Amino acid sequence: MTDIPHPPSRPHAERASALRLRVEDLAVARGGRRVLAGLGCSLSSGEALIVTGRNGAGKSTLLRALAGLLPRLSGSVAIEGAAEAEEPATLLHYLAHADGLKAPLTARENLEFWAQFLGEEPDRRSLPPAEALERVGLAHLSETPVAMLSAGQKRRIALARLLVVFRPLWLLDEPTSALDAASRTRLARLMTEHRALGGMIIAATHEPLGLEDARELALGANS
Repeated sequence: MTDIPHPPSRPHAERASALRLRVEDLAVARGGRRVLAGLGCSLSSGEALIVTGRNGAGKSTLLRALAGLLPRLSGSVAIEGAAEAEEPATLLHYLAHADGLKAPLTARENLEFWAQFLGEEPDRRSLPPAEALERVGLAHLSETPVAMLSAGQKRRIALARLLVVFRPLWLLDEPTSALDAASRTRLARLMTEHRALGGMIIAATHEPLGLEDARELALGANS
């Protein structure tokens, strides 16, 4: 089994201010069909929520709606405790099935692009691209064009994107896709660290994520 090093100490890490995600009476449609209706949940700093359900139950739809990428038919999504000037979209990372990488750029260049694109104000909880790649076990491929990497390696770079700009809410859609056992262990450790900083995680998955204390939201259970 590949040895997974413990994360380096981060003396400048700071705990996120106490936040609370509150979703009330959410209804969302896709393709003219109502997929979610009357959905409510809440999540506080340091907590995790696992979204489960059969294919088509609305797991990805829920994450996209929370990320502001799908319009709501009704209901509200709010992050309480944030500064008034902060838009909800600037408080979250959304990791979709597509990895969002530019094939001609190297692994490092991709993370530098996302750090510039997503970064607003400097945050000591954000990691430089080189350290983020080290944390996902890809420091040795820093200068390799993404086009030359495997699906699992591309997924790990997409996960490293969560680290280069600190945002308290992670919305993860099947985050273990294409990951081997060692990489899943790394992901579990990254999620544990994020929650220790006061972060929140909502993950849609069919696979165990190593979040034994996470709550579960089962979609389509009565359908």
